[in-house]
Amino acid sequence: MGIFDKLFGKRVTTRNFDKSQLSKSAEMLDENIYWNIITTSLKKTDNQDDQEQSLINEIEKLTPKEIIGFRLRTDKLLYDTYNSEIWCAGYIMNGGCSDDSFEYFRNWVISRGKETYYKAKENPDSLISEVNGDMEYYDFEGFWYVALEAFNRKTGKDLYDYIDNDNFKTNEGNYPQINFNWEEEEPESMRRICPQLFDKLWEN
Repeated sequence: MGIFDKLFGKRVTTRNFDKSQLSKSAEMLDENIYWNIITTSLKKTDNQDDQEQSLINEIEKLTPKEIIGFRLRTDKLLYDTYNSEIWCAGYIMNGGCSDDSFEYFRNWVISRGKETYYKAKENPDSLISEVNGDMEYYDFEGFWYVALEAFNRKTGKDLYDYIDNDNFKTNEGNYPQINFNWEEEEPESMRRICPQLFDKLWEN
């Protein structure tokens, strides 16, 4: 996979582990463990590059099955926020938002922690609390791949080969059809969904 090679290169530093643990899985990581890892990364770091490395280091401490579960939990959280309202927030915050950008935007939302994620899921305009003048774009592509890097380091294998896709359906390939309730050409339709974000960030 191109992005995997680009992000992670050829480096593999495998650890000792029970190779019988290497089997396909559709089981998500316990949500409390998942969010605790993210909370720890936020406390330890103050920028995305450092947070990404902190996440990889913590995830690598898990079993191979749990590492797969981290990625599956991420995919489920992405699936649950694949909707018109969250897309509106991403569109406003980034001055536009393609399909890929929407994935990276939602990864960024998740990376900000449990409270931020669930508030945004309930009301995307709550992301006004995360607005930072130093950020050019609100996205975090690398977050989507932290479990892949941790898995590769631990096992020397590609995590994608160990996802039980027959039994895990809340992923990118099964996103529902979105019926958009806003349009850029009708700014008021965006303001109705995210009034604070629109008034602060949208440039007409």
